[in-house]
Amino acid sequence: MERILGLDLGSRTCGIAISDELGLLAHGVETYRFKEGAYKRCAYRIKALVDEYGIHTIVLGLPKHMNGDLGERAQISIDFKERLEKMMDVNVILEDERLSTVVATSYLLMGDVSRKKRKNVVDKMAAVEILQGYLDRIRNQ
Repeated sequence: MERILGLDLGSRTCGIAISDELGLLAHGVETYRFKEGAYKRCAYRIKALVDEYGIHTIVLGLPKHMNGDLGERAQISIDFKERLEKMMDVNVILEDERLSTVVATSYLLMGDVSRKKRKNVVDKMAAVEILQGYLDRIRNQ
């Protein structure tokens, strides 16, 4: 199996995770920071990772409202998906990311991680949560 990239896109950060070669476990790579709205710059960072790891599949978090509706943040993720697919030869899968940041934050709190460190890694951990959820789901199908 090939490695898969997982993304948690925010307005100024993008949490990035990658699967192991067996597609069993997601590992955090980084929290990429960019100027608000500079999604093109973020896409080029993703492209560098796609090239480095030979990625063909990206799992991108889709932020839905709790009632399932799509809002402005979801539309930004949909637009980012289209940008990535135009820039490179990848399949981008939108994955429901509701509560991924909440779960990541709770793990960090259980690990007694300081507020400053949590702020630096929560997006990366949310990307791990999104990707791991996808990996578990496809493995159990």
